[in-house]
This record gives sequence, C-alpha cells and structure tokens, in this order.
Amino acid sequence: MEMKLELVPVPVTDVDRAKEFYVRVGFNADHDQTVHPGLRFVQLTPPGSACSICLGLGLTEMEPGSLRGLQMVIADADAAREELLARGIEVSAVDDQPWGRFVYFSDPDGNTWSLQELVIPKLD
Repeated sequence: MEMKLELVPVPVTDVDRAKEFYVRVGFNADHDQTVHPGLRFVQLTPPGSACSICLGLGLTEMEPGSLRGLQMVIADADAAREELLARGIEVSAVDDQPWGRFVYFSDPDGNTWSLQELVIPKLD
C-alpha cells in the first residue's frame, strides 16, 4: 500500500498574518477559500515539496502555536539562513550536528520549524 503525506494543518490565531508570514518564508499560496463564515481554507506549499500546509478557520482543534518540530530538507543551511534573514524572518544560527546542519524558526504563533541540510558521512 502506498501512502503520501500531502497536507499538514498548522494552527494559527490570525490567518492573514500567518499566510503573509509563510509567503514571506517562500511558500507558494495555492488556495485561499472561505467556504462559509467560520470555515476558511488556506493551502501553502514550500517550493519543491509534494506536501503542503493548511491554515484557516474551522480546520483543526489544535491550539495555535502547539505544532512543534515541523522539518524540511534544504540543500544549504548557510544559504537558507541568509535568505530567510533577507526576507525579515528571525532564524537561528546554523546548528551543526553529526546527522545534519540545521536552522530553526517559528511562525508568529510559535509553531516551530527546522530546516535540515543533510550531511553525508565520510567513509574512512
């Protein structure tokens, strides 16, 4: 059986503020539909990703800011950090670990993200 993760809800307090933030990070705004009062669906996709996030009203029971540790893979942690800084995003210094190089950021509600540059171990 094949399964593909395609959509992850991200709980936020202000949909417009969160949408603006994720677009500034570099996500593509795919959809923004108010189905009826109390139900709004906003879908955003990171460049190159097959999985999207959704924000909105009436989509999840999670508390805004409660999503921790969403992770995306990037080619270059230093370049990603510099690009996010240039876009006005608060981002951590590069965190070098044996299994990867990471940078971290949070959205306006406190949902946390890590960007991982994969590190291929050198064979001796």
